[in-house]
Amino acid sequence: MWEQSRRYPDPSVESLDRSFDKYRLALASVERLADGCRWSEGPVYFGDARCVLWSDIPNNRILRWDEETGGVSVFRRPSNNANGNTRDRQGRLVTCEHDARRVTRTEYDGAITVLCDQVDGKRLNSPNDLVVKSDGSVWFTDPMFGILGYYEGHLDTSERAPAVYRWDPSTGETSVVADDIPGPNGLAFSPDERLLYVVASRAEPREIVVYDVIDGTRLAGGRPFIDAGEHGTPDGFRVDIDGNLWCGWGMGRAELDGVRVFNAAGAPIGQIRLPERAANLCFGGRWRNRLFMAASHGLYSLYVNTQGVAGG
Repeated sequence: MWEQSRRYPDPSVESLDRSFDKYRLALASVERLADGCRWSEGPVYFGDARCVLWSDIPNNRILRWDEETGGVSVFRRPSNNANGNTRDRQGRLVTCEHDARRVTRTEYDGAITVLCDQVDGKRLNSPNDLVVKSDGSVWFTDPMFGILGYYEGHLDTSERAPAVYRWDPSTGETSVVADDIPGPNGLAFSPDERLLYVVASRAEPREIVVYDVIDGTRLAGGRPFIDAGEHGTPDGFRVDIDGNLWCGWGMGRAELDGVRVFNAAGAPIGQIRLPERAANLCFGGRWRNRLFMAASHGLYSLYVNTQGVAGG
């Protein structure tokens, strides 16, 4: 049975390199905020509502954790087996839906707008994760995970090869920006938005690749960035203002379950150990200095001495 550490500093937060020491807070520890999920994914923080929303994919629901009360409630059910969530630059929820095979936006009045469910007349597979660039464009990955069975979506036929897409807010058009990634999964921009990192979750071994962003609208020069090797499986991740990648990690050795942190050069510098694999995470709180981690069955948090980039 997992228990929150009573000691400071928390021994589950470990520096793999001395450069990580400055991001650790001596008087902060990992907290479990919620439990009882089947597969937690896609956390997003809403400062105006003082809450975190995250997906429990097999239970077909989006949950809400209230920062003021600590209570957990159902935000949306059914959720169409929602996976990744984020906010656009106007503060609206944007969601990847496995079962409906689409990307949606929740308007201020609760109405749901479909941003994309097909390209060139062919349906998407099962949008997985997404990020909103400063120009309002939505970049998302579309592997086949949600149509491979009935646990995270439904069994169905693929009409398009897995790819990374860009949705243009001015035209409503969606274009392919990368189609050479095996199992594209989590993605995030560097702080200056000149680079896009993408998890190749069907590469052997898994890796994170990086692309140059050209003219803010297309990608070029894809190349390996982080080789997971035998150290686990990266999933979703976010970037802080110093360019470090905070990556959901696990499914290798149990002692690596949690979050693994890499610097802007791709070197591992830190580890946050959790009792279960972390699939995805986000920065939140008033100062974007609280890390919220969606792990297999629950939601965890840790205050850190950095900030997530805006829009992440």
